[in-house]
Amino acid sequence: MNPQILIVGAGPTGLALAYSLARQGVPFRIIDRNSGTGTASRALAVHARILEHYEQFGLAERNIERGHPILSLDVSDGKKVRAQVKFHELGKGQSPFPFILSLPQDDHEEILVDELSKIGVEVEWNTELISFENTEDGVNTVMQELGEPVEIAEFAYVCGCDGAGSMVRKGLDLDFPGGTYKQLFFVADIETAKPVDDMEKMDMYMDNDGFMLYMNVRNAHTKRILGIVPEEFNERTDVQYSEITDYVENKIGVKASKVNWFSTYRVHNRVSEKFTKGRIFILGDAGHLHSPTGGQGMNTGIGDAINLGWKLAAVVQGKANPIILGTYEQERIAFARRLIATTDKAFHTIVNQKLPGTLLRDYAVPYALPSVFKFSFASKNAFRILSQIHINYRSSLLSKGKAGKIFAGMRLPWIETANGDNFAPLRSVDWQIHIYGKATPELIDFARSQSLELHEFAWESRMKDAGFKQDALYLIRPDGHVALATEKQWLRVLKMYLESFGIVAFGEKSD
Repeated sequence: MNPQILIVGAGPTGLALAYSLARQGVPFRIIDRNSGTGTASRALAVHARILEHYEQFGLAERNIERGHPILSLDVSDGKKVRAQVKFHELGKGQSPFPFILSLPQDDHEEILVDELSKIGVEVEWNTELISFENTEDGVNTVMQELGEPVEIAEFAYVCGCDGAGSMVRKGLDLDFPGGTYKQLFFVADIETAKPVDDMEKMDMYMDNDGFMLYMNVRNAHTKRILGIVPEEFNERTDVQYSEITDYVENKIGVKASKVNWFSTYRVHNRVSEKFTKGRIFILGDAGHLHSPTGGQGMNTGIGDAINLGWKLAAVVQGKANPIILGTYEQERIAFARRLIATTDKAFHTIVNQKLPGTLLRDYAVPYALPSVFKFSFASKNAFRILSQIHINYRSSLLSKGKAGKIFAGMRLPWIETANGDNFAPLRSVDWQIHIYGKATPELIDFARSQSLELHEFAWESRMKDAGFKQDALYLIRPDGHVALATEKQWLRVLKMYLESFGIVAFGEKSD
């Protein structure tokens, strides 16, 4: 079968989309103008929601083995630790991954490329998209591999995962409104002479000069440091680590015995006016750029890929009406805009050297922050936001109904059961019905007739605590979000939902 989808860009977003499509049996091509995976990168944090998606594809364990969990954050002013946040305690009971995974982007990309190779998919490196044309029936493209003649090819869909300077976004003539922060940032990968004692801790330093974030990567001798370049260097583009060594050492007491790499950069906050135009989609940095607050950017791009991947697979294989492709933009652009607003506000508060920043450092950090995290609701909500497990698509065309405290569009709440957990069935990456209690014979017969997975979980009191209603019907999307929720097991409502979107389970062969 000829590839029907072209993925432009083989960063984490493009590679995650490629793996999602490959696992669902969809033929595609993935190209990148670079010669291979990145050798240095700013993105480091992989959050719980992405690990949950990776677990569906069998990728979580390898990523965790390559990186290491960050379980706590110490916030200091250089003199003493003012606050400590324990992620694993905040996330306990909310996700099977109650931590932040420290995994450099280049390692992350290598894993995805290798896993794709294992299933027979190779990235076409040194290959560039020269031009494209959106038509009613597909997308006409012109590509060129370095040193080779141009190639003309037609695809049903094109996915632009080609970064902040996206050729695909520009070719679609989409506005990319937003701004650029005035501060010049630096990121450094250094080695220390002495090994660190605690690999599972991340540190944040804050004072009147701004902030620095530093954490351990790869091994006990390697640290990643991110911060604001001193003001006297703000207008330069050629700053070297040697010029700010004293500044870094005086602030955080970390001495580099070797500098593996160092880079300065400007931070942008932008969201494209659209994520879809005709048969072309943009994902990741091509569609949105964020401040570094909370390490949300790369995770959001991978989230885009997971969201679009199952929808493209369903449509290409004739297992859903193409109308569902419109929900990619509806769901993801809304989240990107909310995220930009929240990270921008948090970022300004952290780096602002005037009154709000001073209040944050002198009062909020030493006194208010520790108090907040002592309260269960506030601390659990903080983890939900940081980890992205709070993301919901309640206003999506695909979201219908509510049962118990769970409404359609929510990520399926994770619970441990007597026989494991309720996320294990999600590894099929397929539509499925969940019943927390007992399914009726009629529902069981209908699910079997449609090759639709049905999972019964014997009722336990903890399910009510998680928001479930006993014997209610929950139809779960391939990405683990609730699509339909009904208080009773109403077959008529379920049939209407499936028919309205032309949904066929992947387990069933289409005509």
